[in-house]
This record gives sequence, structure tokens and C-alpha cells, in this order.
Amino acid sequence: MSGPDKPGTNPPKEDVFDPQTVGITAKKVVNGGGNISDYLLYIPDGYNTRKDYKWPLVIFLHGIGEIGTNVDILRNVALPRVVKGQPFVMVAPQCTKSWWNGATLQTFYKEVVAKYHVDSNRVILTGLSMGGMATWDWICASPNNFAAAVPISGVGDPKLMGNVKKMPIWAFHSADDPTVSVNGSRLAVQALQAIGGNIKYTEYPTGGHDAWTRAYATPELYTWMLNQHK
Repeated sequence: MSGPDKPGTNPPKEDVFDPQTVGITAKKVVNGGGNISDYLLYIPDGYNTRKDYKWPLVIFLHGIGEIGTNVDILRNVALPRVVKGQPFVMVAPQCTKSWWNGATLQTFYKEVVAKYHVDSNRVILTGLSMGGMATWDWICASPNNFAAAVPISGVGDPKLMGNVKKMPIWAFHSADDPTVSVNGSRLAVQALQAIGGNIKYTEYPTGGHDAWTRAYATPELYTWMLNQHK
């Protein structure tokens, strides 16, 4: 043989990536600006050894009570509190002021998808309250980013549901939520159902604003999330 067909001439390139600390660590964003400067990163067991595998990525958006500059408070909130042992990478950015900003989130998305050994066809977005509202907003604005979404105690705009008709979405809310009306989820869900959307909806009869503790304690949710691909 001669040329490029000669054995050993063009050995396959190893999929190189930076090793990461297993578990939850605090990270700084590289592309600063906007209202995200820090985030929590969860790396599952096996990340550093399974070099032929790209992991699902779950992005978690917190609520208004966690706005600030101490990212470590997110360790005890909702998904980050229970993520240990899950077979996906999780990033949980902290909003430093005001409200989640779509442009800043999009910059953050591009950074983490490029930085970590994750599958861009298996990115799932989830959030609660303010983060649940941002989940609806972001998937409607940038549906091609995500394989699926899990908005909790949020508000979706029924007029925009056509943008995510094909996206698998599992929404959660409590019927007696005194902070964010359950209609914020019901109307979005009804709009999706009316157009044949891929929507699952769990409404708890009681529980107030906190629908997320039960949602993230639902084993079937993680099975569902891990089954989603673009």
C-alpha cells in the first residue's frame, strides 16, 4: 500500500478533553458580562475514564431567592441537592441580579457545551419559579438548543408554544401555588395539547409554590430525561 491508505499512517484521533473533578464544584464563566459570573458544575462518576462517550447535559436555572454572588448556596437547592449519582453532567448558573437574561444564557450555553464532554443533541433545560419562567422563555426563543425541557412552577406564553411543538416537555406545578398561579403552566400545556405537542404535565393538588422538591424526587423524571435526543 502507499499514500493515506497505508496502515498506521492516519491513526484515529483520540477524543481529547480536560479531566474534571467528580462531584459538584464551583466554576467561573470565561466569557464574562451579563449577569452570570459563576456556576456549579456536577461531573458524574466515569466522566474522566469514558473517553469515547459524550454525556447528556442538564442546565438548571434557580429561582429568585438564589439571586446573588454566593454560588455555593445552590448546592442545597432543588436539583443540585439531589443530583449525586445521576449519569449526566449538570451546570447550575447563578443569576447575580435582576432576572435571567436570554442573551447571557445563550452565551453561557455555548461556553459549557464547548468546554465539557457533552452531547449537544442531549441538552435538557430545567428550572423552578423564576427559572421555570426562563425555561419556557428560552426554549421558545432557542428551541434548537435543547432535546427536552422540565419547567417547574413557571409561566409559559401560550402564543409561543408552536415554537416547541415537537420538543418533549414535562411541566410541573402545584394547584394551590400562591406565588406563581398554576395557570402559568396550565395555559401553556393546554396550548401545546391543542396543537399535538409532546407534553407531559404533573399537577400536584397541594404543596404551594414548591413543586420542585417532589418533581426532582421522581425517579421516572430522570429516566425520561435520559431518553431524550434531538
